[in-house]
Amino acid sequence: MSRILYGLKMVVLNLYRGYFALPNLRGYKKICKKFRKLDSKALDLGCGVTPKNPFEASELFGVDVDYGVDQSKNIFPCDLGMQRLPFPDDFFDFVTAHDLIEHIPRIAYKGDERCSPFIFLMSEIYRVLKDDGVFLSHTPSYPRIAAFSDPTHVNTISTMTFKLFFCAPFNWATRYGYVGSFQMLAEGWDEENLVSIMQKKK
Repeated sequence: MSRILYGLKMVVLNLYRGYFALPNLRGYKKICKKFRKLDSKALDLGCGVTPKNPFEASELFGVDVDYGVDQSKNIFPCDLGMQRLPFPDDFFDFVTAHDLIEHIPRIAYKGDERCSPFIFLMSEIYRVLKDDGVFLSHTPSYPRIAAFSDPTHVNTISTMTFKLFFCAPFNWATRYGYVGSFQMLAEGWDEENLVSIMQKKK
């Protein structure tokens, strides 16, 4: 009986953390506007033909593996998680990822070499951001059903993933090769998607 009660307690606790502990951030673009600055550069990951620009940066770039790639429009090819972002260090004021993180594998192989594409991508985001630059992730997350419905979703994010593994003071992903440290500025739900807004810290 104690195991059953413990199991029920954990279900309730996880539901609370997943559904009720975070605010509604449907208006997250209002938060983004607080970070607007002159002559800023933004990068939208997995952008397709239309990069998103919630921070209203004056110069907008995008990357995608193939769809929408057009370098004359600042949209460059990149196999995210497997290749370095094609930009120098400390280049962007903002990086955004809309409906992307859930498609980045946690484990993959390059020939015989085992790698961690999600960890690598987070390190790359940190690398290309300027000091105090801001990263926005907008992704279907546990326990919402959209996190599991699409068969191409291979990376299940929870409300604890970014906070514990990629943000100070924990940065637990450093044990897996992550290079970086973010500060969580805001996190909450936009319907099925978890909105996480983080700032690069040295």
